[in-house]
Amino acid sequence: MNYDKYLPIGTVVLLRGGTKKAMITGFCTFDNAHQDKLYDYSGCIYPEGMLSSKQVLLFNHEQIEKIFFLGYVNEEEKEFKPKLNELAKQVESQLNSQSQGA
Repeated sequence: MNYDKYLPIGTVVLLRGGTKKAMITGFCTFDNAHQDKLYDYSGCIYPEGMLSSKQVLLFNHEQIEKIFFLGYVNEEEKEFKPKLNELAKQVESQLNSQSQGA
């Protein structure tokens, strides 16, 4: 996971191998079926948006091929990023500890 490259909420991207754009709607998300895998981002297809709770996209920063639009950045977002980075490091560390202990 790349802790210093979280893009802002609302960023519109194209994922490698994708044909539809995706919009970032959240960070540090687990797949319900695989609680041991943390994804950098959650999102929805763009421009359609969230059509169903079963259509949430989960992806990592390295899967992003192209950025079309960078989401809103202000002081609040800038203050949030270090907290997000720290949280992601803690969760990733816990996951690594659990997988080594299993």
